[in-house]
Amino acid sequence: MKILKRILLVIAVIIGIALVAALFVKKDMDAVREVTINKPKQEVFNYVKYLKNQEAYSKWESMDPAMKKEYRGTDGTVGFVSAWESKKGDVGKGEQEIKKIIEGERVDTELRFLEPMESTASSAITTESVTPDATKVKWAFHGRMAYPFNLMGLFMNMEKMIGDDFQTGLDKLKTVMEKQ
Repeated sequence: MKILKRILLVIAVIIGIALVAALFVKKDMDAVREVTINKPKQEVFNYVKYLKNQEAYSKWESMDPAMKKEYRGTDGTVGFVSAWESKKGDVGKGEQEIKKIIEGERVDTELRFLEPMESTASSAITTESVTPDATKVKWAFHGRMAYPFNLMGLFMNMEKMIGDDFQTGLDKLKTVMEKQ
């Protein structure tokens, strides 16, 4: 019985230390990646403002080609929602809504993840002319990990994981756009 009490005490102390540590661990997650596409800015913007086009370049879209998709509203306009549901845990269930568009410049979206873990994040795709025939595209992400889940940030580099997925998508976007 004494051994069991000691084991439980050690476990309680470890959990307590982890919970206190989580109070001081960063909760914000940010990732930004970019690529230069050899196409005029307006042509690139006109492509990326449509969420349905992400099917051609987003890494998450390619992770489960059998995922169920649902669309609400008019694509390329504020309020359009692209929802997904996958049986694959790393894709999960959620939706993305266009929240703001600055024509020719930027598309802001809100990501609402429902499964495997509920959370909300923001994302933006911006376009910037490098030359008349080249466009820099940036894909940015901002989210928050709730306490005590933010403790995972000590063991996983979320910025790198998310950023690498964005870079994969941007590289594919470049290929798709430059073939047109």
